[in-house]
Amino acid sequence: MTMSSKTKLLCLNNPNNPTGAVIPDEMLKEIVEIANKYNIWILSDEVYRGLNLYGNPYSLSIADIYEKGISVGSMSKTYSLPGLRVGWITAREDLINEINHQRQYNTISISIIDDYFASLALETKNSIAYRNFDIMRKGLTVLEEWIASEIYADCILPRGGTTALIRYKKDIPSRDFARNLQRSTGVAVLPGETLEMEGYFRLGFCTDALSPALSLISEFIREL
Repeated sequence: MTMSSKTKLLCLNNPNNPTGAVIPDEMLKEIVEIANKYNIWILSDEVYRGLNLYGNPYSLSIADIYEKGISVGSMSKTYSLPGLRVGWITAREDLINEINHQRQYNTISISIIDDYFASLALETKNSIAYRNFDIMRKGLTVLEEWIASEIYADCILPRGGTTALIRYKKDIPSRDFARNLQRSTGVAVLPGETLEMEGYFRLGFCTDALSPALSLISEFIREL
């Protein structure tokens, strides 16, 4: 990471999608120190915040530790409510005022019902979190066992979020890999090409269908 006086904005994604990497709090503070030195804004995508698999489930929010930090989040990931289409931005007051001014040009209002359901979910967020942690840890165990046994695939196991970036050891473009996998097995993955990571695919590991899906991926890889 290189920052200088010419840098205007630093974008982070913590926890990361697709790798599941988590920026340690101390490293985040060091990043803030460097950004402050050069008067750089930091925009942090924190939609998976609260889903760290190890230690404190909530990483530090950039808006809490940096005056020029902008944190964005939503109900879609951590709280398992993507259908509500409700999210938020946290930043210092003058920036929020500018954002609200721009928002008036493209958004009238969100649904009152969606806003109400989002409020209910946030009031009981701990119950939702415990439920999600059970699903995540079970999925991570299945993924870890599969990676250990599958000679044609590997990955750095995620430490947060619900996705993993898998490297497959076959000479086939990731778009063809994903398309042919879906057509022949029904298993859908995101090709690494869309993430500028050729030779990889993104996999969601928080599903009851994970184990049979991984078995189908193994069969598919061996037939290539």
